[in-house]
Amino acid sequence: MVKRVLEDIIGKKLFDHKAIMLFGPRQVGKTTFLKNLITSSGEDYLYFLCDDDVIKSRLEQANTELMRNIIGEAKIVFIDEAQLLENAGRIIKLMVDQFPEAQIIVSGSSSFELKDKMNEPLTGRKWDYLMLPFSFEELKNETNFLAETSQLSHRLIFGSYPDVVNRPSEAPQVLKLLAESYLYKDILQLAPLRQINQLKNLLKALAFQVGSEVSFNELSRKIGIDKNTVSSYLEILEQAFIVFPLTSFSRNLRNEINTKQRIYFYDNGIRNAIIQQYMPLENRQDIGALFENYVISERKKYLNFNDRMVNTYFWRTHGQQEIDYVEEEDGQLNAFEIKYNPFKKVKFPKSFLDAYSPKTKVITSDNYYEILIG
Repeated sequence: MVKRVLEDIIGKKLFDHKAIMLFGPRQVGKTTFLKNLITSSGEDYLYFLCDDDVIKSRLEQANTELMRNIIGEAKIVFIDEAQLLENAGRIIKLMVDQFPEAQIIVSGSSSFELKDKMNEPLTGRKWDYLMLPFSFEELKNETNFLAETSQLSHRLIFGSYPDVVNRPSEAPQVLKLLAESYLYKDILQLAPLRQINQLKNLLKALAFQVGSEVSFNELSRKIGIDKNTVSSYLEILEQAFIVFPLTSFSRNLRNEINTKQRIYFYDNGIRNAIIQQYMPLENRQDIGALFENYVISERKKYLNFNDRMVNTYFWRTHGQQEIDYVEEEDGQLNAFEIKYNPFKKVKFPKSFLDAYSPKTKVITSDNYYEILIG
């Protein structure tokens, strides 16, 4: 079993009188991870899966006295798929306030529903964490540096979901199941069934535009829906942990683009499963997009796991000058150009350098790991 970076981080937060909330897409190992963490603590625990209608009903109807009977002497209470509870925030607040000696742990695969239900009732009563597919750092630690860097081509095509990593020879079949079953299960909870085909078409359009600015007007024409619906669908896809946006950076220069987004996938394998393309790199026309998506999504994991408060952007002007990826941390700008080919010459736009005095770095297939490990 691959050790997750979150193991030590969450382990230090046990029994500090706050609920622990773990979000993330399906099939990244949240339940297994939390059960192992709880078991290793040696404490008595309860496990409630809210997919079970009987358990769900009991928890939704519980008052303080009934909750006391439910929890008993347990030191840890683990509520899985908590977004399915109608009044999840009230239930968790009741547990945290009335049973401070018990550690409440909650997981969910839909951040939209769970956070919406939890935020107000649990203000100041919880720690939030995000679990994603395996990171470069986690996989490197499980094997070794050379072994993981030798897998770059496989990661660009098939991604880093646990089942894909553990069964590399069956990667296309595993990804098909992930994309068609588990992935859409969460979307179905957030959108009516009649919208699923539109959402699938939107995902395909986004998959072919990785690394490019997306236009809501253009997407609406392609899919046959209005641009406001495109925007709401994108929010659903973000909250289901399928895609995430980069917004454009703009501060000083008159001709900077400041209203566009680029959309990236949390996992390359899911992106390729959506368009059903698993050809080897030498037969592909989208190597640059695959590498850019991989680096930016892996960097997102690294920043998340290391609790770095960083604003992330891309930068482009109306004159077509651009920078692939920009970070702002503690007032310092760091600019990155991401090119798979290590021999390609790269020049950062002088206007950006003069205006912002950033640190710069070119990321290629020869050195990508440098921004993915501590």
